[in-house]
Amino acid sequence: MAEHLPEFPPSGEYIHAVRESSKAVREWANITITDAAIERLLLSPAFTTTFPRLRTAHGYALPLAFPSPASELNLLALLSLLNFGSAYRAPLHAAAHRGAFDTARALVFGLYISSEGADHLTAQGMRAVDAQTIAELMGVASAIHVERPHESIDALTVGELGGPVWELVSMVTGVMNETGDVLVQGGYPDLGAFVLEALWEGRKAKDPERACDVVLERLVRGIPAFRDMALVQGHPVYCFKKALLTIHSIARRFGGAEPSSSTIPVPPGTDNLPLFADNVIPSLLVHLGVLDLSTSTPSLGLADVFPGAGGAETLAALLAEAPAGVKKGRPTEVPAEGPVLTAEQAYVLRAAAIDACERIVRVARGLDVGARGGLGGWMAGITPPEVDAWLWAVAKDRADYRQLKRFVQRETPYF
Repeated sequence: MAEHLPEFPPSGEYIHAVRESSKAVREWANITITDAAIERLLLSPAFTTTFPRLRTAHGYALPLAFPSPASELNLLALLSLLNFGSAYRAPLHAAAHRGAFDTARALVFGLYISSEGADHLTAQGMRAVDAQTIAELMGVASAIHVERPHESIDALTVGELGGPVWELVSMVTGVMNETGDVLVQGGYPDLGAFVLEALWEGRKAKDPERACDVVLERLVRGIPAFRDMALVQGHPVYCFKKALLTIHSIARRFGGAEPSSSTIPVPPGTDNLPLFADNVIPSLLVHLGVLDLSTSTPSLGLADVFPGAGGAETLAALLAEAPAGVKKGRPTEVPAEGPVLTAEQAYVLRAAAIDACERIVRVARGLDVGARGGLGGWMAGITPPEVDAWLWAVAKDRADYRQLKRFVQRETPYF
């Protein structure tokens, strides 16, 4: 079952393990991907009219003033660490009018702005922070209580901590406390110092992918909340979503500095990292007809998870250019919760999305120039992180895409 952890990948093969385990599990699960379905997406107006604009929109810009690059690195790493809670999208919208990622950003900003006193951004502060403080900085303190009937007095209700938002607050607090304890035990002043050491270790590698692999291994082995891996009916699956996104976001932010003068040693080659698989991207790939679950192994129970997805009429509308006036904008209603999956089902879908992204890139780069038309200039250079960014951002960019249901996996700190 998925809750059992596999062995760590062999040293030097972490990125390889993500790609190969994802492909193996996708094939074992009989989830179908065809080049024809990929080409249909790549040449659709929905893709061609938005990809150049959204190809780098991972949402990791931090509009804050930092006293040093190390301070910014620490906050960026913390945002990656706390970038989870997608299963709580609906209750978070109800409580704070924000989704999971925007709530994580609000928390990190709050931690930074309020750090003068207790300094929750240090290892000691992370280890000591309490759930009430986290709830307040997340802006959800009013939503962490539920009411129950009094045991002996009729018509009287008693408030107590509980409910889905409290569940998320407890998980976030647990990840902060656990990570802080690991850092304190290792002698690191904060998470940024741990990541910086990993980056310097990666700098020693000559090959670009090897450099990323060194950093990835250090993050995964060192921080429990980065150990995004599982055994699915005996098959190891390695996703490492948050750790991979940490590396790529660091490269995006600090990659413009000259290597000789930069205090942040950026690993090269992050443009070829595997997909950062969460719940949004695989769900969207199902809705857009790239992942076909109808052929999936019956025992997994995935064939009917997204009823109606991939139908000709629905697919035609989703692949068309968004109607004028509805491309952007925040939802005015609480989004409907998607299908709730087991950890096993979620890992299979996330693995399928990782493998699909690798294939999307191969198909895009191999498209006949005539088929591309005037798109050859940028489509031939598509990278996996750009496909990731587009899928993640376009899910928010179009009103009709916002209404598409995303699967839910509760009680996971990985996405």
